[in-house]
Amino acid sequence: MKKLLFVCVENSNRSQMAEAFARIHGEGRIEASSAGSRPSGRINPKAIAAMGELGYDLSSHASKGLADFDGQPVDVAITMGCGDECPLVLAGRREDWKIPDPRDMTADEFRGVRDLIESKVKDLLASL
Repeated sequence: MKKLLFVCVENSNRSQMAEAFARIHGEGRIEASSAGSRPSGRINPKAIAAMGELGYDLSSHASKGLADFDGQPVDVAITMGCGDECPLVLAGRREDWKIPDPRDMTADEFRGVRDLIESKVKDLLASL
């Protein structure tokens, strides 16, 4: 089973949705986690609503920091546009997805970011 780690700054939007999509589309093949370089400690209600529209309950997730994954190897680490703010993790493969932070976007813009993340997660899973 491949281990994936999705990282953004707050672990409240992008990385949480990516983790959810990896669980949905990679069920039984991957172990998905997410973390933040500066976790907010909460999941954005907009992210919960956007994923709820697709039938996924993001409210069961928790915002986590990278310290929870310190020293744990992963097969793939994906940063979500936070660049140099994300400390390195032990990863066999690394990618940085240039995805804008949807925190302050309108609901429609937020859905666009959600759909972009789903597409990128599907592509990632197909490459494993």
